[in-house]
Amino acid sequence: MAGGMDLSGQTALVTGAGRGIGREIAIELGKHGADVILAARSVTEMKAVAEEIRSMGRKAWDFKMDLSNSGEIKAALQQMASKCPRIDILVNNSGIGGPTQALVNVDENEWRRTLDVNLTGAYLVTKEVLPKMQESLSGKIVFIGSVTGKRPLLNRTPYAASKLGLLGMVRTLAVEAGEFNVNVNLVSPGAVMGDRLDWVIKHQAEARAISEEEIVAQMEKTAALRRMVSARDIALGVVFLVSDYASNITGIDLNINAGTVMY
Repeated sequence: MAGGMDLSGQTALVTGAGRGIGREIAIELGKHGADVILAARSVTEMKAVAEEIRSMGRKAWDFKMDLSNSGEIKAALQQMASKCPRIDILVNNSGIGGPTQALVNVDENEWRRTLDVNLTGAYLVTKEVLPKMQESLSGKIVFIGSVTGKRPLLNRTPYAASKLGLLGMVRTLAVEAGEFNVNVNLVSPGAVMGDRLDWVIKHQAEARAISEEEIVAQMEKTAALRRMVSARDIALGVVFLVSDYASNITGIDLNINAGTVMY
């Protein structure tokens, strides 16, 4: 593969790479020439993704990593360093949905776990990977946020807080890392078809005492294009941001949500 989207010779680390958006990101990076390090809690699914990437002629490694466990994060990254001394691309994709309840009913442990995985986990991984990027004066980091971090979604306060926190981290980190030629960006998906969205729809319907079909219709109606997006749509946006075509793009929040949010 030639051109600005060619990632040959680069190694990418993708968290949450066993399923959904993370799986699609890992596979698209492999299709565009990158070797891929996968990290996730879902070991069996992650290993299947690794095999798919190897079938393309790329290298792939898989490591179990729970982003709510700082000790496990550090241990996994140490193992990665022993096998893959260089990471050119980091995609902080791991995340959980958190509770679907009014804030006054949210258990403190559920609140903390949502922020620990979605926000603190991304911070801990980046803190370990970024220094070597700065030493080599080269690197691309992408965080996966959500439109829920920018506009209300009823009964989803912990999740919204964690995703908006990522936006603040990205904008500030882009300035800190810029002098080292490291690009830092965010992708904000909207309603992405798949198991995670099915879970959100089910719990939203229960919390609001309406049908799942009504929830889906409302989601589609809020999008300018009147549709949801696919995990591959998100993956292709990530590939663009880590490619040479985006070498002068940093600190941005890229909406990939069919026009649900435009800011």
